[in-house]
Amino acid sequence: MISPARLPARRIAALLTGAITLVVAATGCGGGTGAGSATGKVTSITALDYYTDEPEHTQWGEMLTACGRTAGVKVEQTSVPPASLVPKVLRQASSRTLPDLLMLDNPDLQQIAQTGALTPLDRFGIDSRGIAKGILSAGTHEGKVYGLAPYVSTVALFYNKDMLAKAGVAVPRTWGELKTAAAELTRPGRYGMAVDANATFEGTWQFLPFLWSNGGDERRLDTPQAAQALQLWVDLVKSGSMSKSVLNWTQADVHDQFAAGRTAMMVNGPWRIPALNKDKNLRWGVAPIPVPRTGQTPVTPLGGEVWTIPRSPSKARQEKAAKVLACLNNSSNMLTLAEQHFTVPSRTAVAARHAEQVPSMAAFVTSLEAARARTSELGVRWPKAATGIYTAIQSALTGEQTPEEALRHAQRFATGD
Repeated sequence: MISPARLPARRIAALLTGAITLVVAATGCGGGTGAGSATGKVTSITALDYYTDEPEHTQWGEMLTACGRTAGVKVEQTSVPPASLVPKVLRQASSRTLPDLLMLDNPDLQQIAQTGALTPLDRFGIDSRGIAKGILSAGTHEGKVYGLAPYVSTVALFYNKDMLAKAGVAVPRTWGELKTAAAELTRPGRYGMAVDANATFEGTWQFLPFLWSNGGDERRLDTPQAAQALQLWVDLVKSGSMSKSVLNWTQADVHDQFAAGRTAMMVNGPWRIPALNKDKNLRWGVAPIPVPRTGQTPVTPLGGEVWTIPRSPSKARQEKAAKVLACLNNSSNMLTLAEQHFTVPSRTAVAARHAEQVPSMAAFVTSLEAARARTSELGVRWPKAATGIYTAIQSALTGEQTPEEALRHAQRFATGD
């Protein structure tokens, strides 16, 4: 699975500035290519995604083939590297060669839907019942659902069971407990806690649970609630409980530190579980991200991809694509995909069943109860706010600015004030 925060931070804003007008003009006549004309029988449709890695590419290819069979078509899958997907979509929209079925990282949906390149799914009667409200919002633009996610993911707190037991430390549930536990678990050659605080959207993604759970909001970054969340990270670094190297670590680096025993706890996603499972000597557990105060529910960001139907002059092709999309999102296939990719099915009842079958996923299922899409508040303005957030994190953790100063700067950057 592609990490939902691993995509380059700069790729969208620069691309869309000059492309939206062109795309809007072009998509009115756009449509996918392939077997079957606008009036003839449709025997195949095209699908575009960014699952270039194995085994994901093959797994998705098999699922698309199976769902194509139920719809009576062959699905021709094309996969491009993650950073290339949106540029390719914009080029295809302008040249009227969009695929029949398009996968998008969920934060990108708002920006692509705004161009007019996508078709609302309510036209096809696709069943979205049972999908959590927050998850459904990830595929929604201006009140209309344009994309559905078969599964989603978020982040949680991984911890080394042996290290916590030896130190007599309980799994932290609150910020205060987290600071205490991280300090007690820190010793020469090992830090108590690790996060990804690098200067990309990945760093922002990891900070959001702390910002949102404390009542902070990307609509207004220069608030006491936001500063308190950033101060927590600053305190962990200043106390020596967290390495200053988190400023440069990716989520993969954080995982490597944890697997090597150089940190006792980390924030990461369920896509790390397969690698952790391979080390039979590593005893680990997962818990929800600690919250500011006892009794609160963590608010975490939604990761994952949504499947969409681009605009097309061929209603027949769209109807076939809709059948495939519905198949990808039925309860049975959601469960299969979640088991393959260590993710959470988007339908609440299926997610609960998955948590029972795979206990290591339980914390992620719980965390998704209050999770929300990163674009839910700002829509197409999200990338600018995200850039302001990770810039503020860098400034505060290096000591260049206080959290308050760094977030005031982030607010000015995000709004142009």
